[in-house]
Amino acid sequence: MTNPELRYPRRPHGEGDPAMLGRRTFLEALGFALAAPTARAQSRVPSSAQASAQALAPSGETVRLRGTIEALLGDRLSLRGRDGRRIELTLARDLTVTEVYPVSFETVQSGSFVGVGAMPQPDGTLRAIAVTVFPESMRGTNEGHRPFSFLPQSTMTNATVAGLASAPEGRRMQLRYGDGEKTVVVPAEAPVVSLRPATRELLTVGAQVSLTAQAIEGVPTVTRITAGRNGFAPPY
Repeated sequence: MTNPELRYPRRPHGEGDPAMLGRRTFLEALGFALAAPTARAQSRVPSSAQASAQALAPSGETVRLRGTIEALLGDRLSLRGRDGRRIELTLARDLTVTEVYPVSFETVQSGSFVGVGAMPQPDGTLRAIAVTVFPESMRGTNEGHRPFSFLPQSTMTNATVAGLASAPEGRRMQLRYGDGEKTVVVPAEAPVVSLRPATRELLTVGAQVSLTAQAIEGVPTVTRITAGRNGFAPPY
């Protein structure tokens, strides 16, 4: 959703929260600087960490990080992640900043291109966590259905709305992508948002953000970041 879905480092199955584990694996492998690291903590970093960083950097391996901006000075950003760890990052010179903002469900029309983070239901339908209505300029972005790292078993579907209907649980959307199709139930509490280009002035201390990071010349660097205005937070 929102920003296009990103590839996560592979990790062993069943070891804790996949989103947290993927983030930790990436940070440790790249030698991300965490707040106030102790000598003891540094000694626990595997000796292969530098080799992993060298292997990942050329490949452009990326991860999605979510959290709150704790400090911002020039091109340096300190992020407090959802797992409580403080992460020091550099903002890319060509950083893409996107504003996420709330819209009503009535914005969703037949033919709209949307991104839906959702959880699978026993009857084969999906229950929406949130719905992103893409602007026309982003139509076709990462079209398809795939796993989503936000929650265990969650999915992301970027597709065209082929049908809308009322349902006891809320609204139902029929989504079509390529040769696939999904039925999504959108409960009343699921946020509906859209996106628009923004500038770095959107980034302020205390803002909740969702960002894409990767190693560029060995430096953990933010290439894309999404934030809301006046306290509004990305749904994931």
